[in-house]
Amino acid sequence: MVSVSRRSLLAVGAALPILGRLDWALASPAAAASDKVLLNYNESPYGPSSAAREAMQRGIATSGRYPYPDMYALAALFAQQQAIPEDYVAVFAGSMAALRYAVVAFTSEARSLVMATPSYELPRQAAESHKAPVHEVNLDARHAHDVPAMLAADPQAGLLYLCNPNNPTGTLTPSATIRQALANKPEGCVLVVDEAYIDFSDAPSCVSWVKDHDDLLVLRTFSKIYGMAGARLGLAIGHPALLERLAVFGGDNVPAASSLLGARASLEDVTLLPQRKALNARVREETLAWLKSRGFTCTVSQSNCFMIDVKQPAEHVIERLAAQNVMVGRVWKNWPQWVRVTVGTQQEMERFREVFAGQVMNA
Repeated sequence: MVSVSRRSLLAVGAALPILGRLDWALASPAAAASDKVLLNYNESPYGPSSAAREAMQRGIATSGRYPYPDMYALAALFAQQQAIPEDYVAVFAGSMAALRYAVVAFTSEARSLVMATPSYELPRQAAESHKAPVHEVNLDARHAHDVPAMLAADPQAGLLYLCNPNNPTGTLTPSATIRQALANKPEGCVLVVDEAYIDFSDAPSCVSWVKDHDDLLVLRTFSKIYGMAGARLGLAIGHPALLERLAVFGGDNVPAASSLLGARASLEDVTLLPQRKALNARVREETLAWLKSRGFTCTVSQSNCFMIDVKQPAEHVIERLAAQNVMVGRVWKNWPQWVRVTVGTQQEMERFREVFAGQVMNA
């Protein structure tokens, strides 16, 4: 496990009461200046941490060599922190790659994909690309995964996909419900739990479950809370036999040493995750309270995004905000009046509220 000293614990505790100063403290000075407010891709507005940026700079000097030693070191560190065997962790060029490979590996024309809607659409696209059937199941009344309905969708399902917290709603599906999915899914079906946004939430991870379940695959990414979306780095965690099924599509397809070193530095920084989680929650809840006080319904998010019922065609709202250089997310066909918004910095969300008031509330 990573050593946690009294000094590091005190640093975490000291950081929480002074969240007002975290916004600038966590921002990346290397971020490109832009007159656009980018709240459309669920990226972190803060970029890699200072320690990660320094590590990534060191990686440039080793770019003439294949980065396998750094890949193995990252997998070993994550496994140590999670108390799982090292061979249960595989590194990919983004968790998106691992997810695509999983869909192709575990679905077919005879074995379908079952997923929620609205949710992250890549699994559906991957399944359709090789003619696997897709069953999309509406979220329940709490905007969580309707696991009983998903389990009933197809007794021959090959893959059950569950994004938690869910993208685009930011909502949580309880651990007990995920265990229900794992216990009752069709025989031979693989459960994929996508935890791209788990570190923004208070929910426990499913990573430790892989030690006892050879039909569970958990995905993690450095693109979100760690601010490394452009570095393209993700992890797949599962039984080695499952990971071998993914490796045939993209084994050893890992990013440069710079990305791997940045990821290791991020995991080693015990203050980074709680600081960014608290900052994101504060800014998100301020924005949600502002919207709700003005009569707008929002999803109960524990992520760095949420959805708003804008009471009109969402495409029109996106266009009007974009005309004012505020970019927000796309539209899901079964939620045509809802817009996804990424949580940005304090200043960005103030600008969002200003433009939203003028272009939506007063339109």
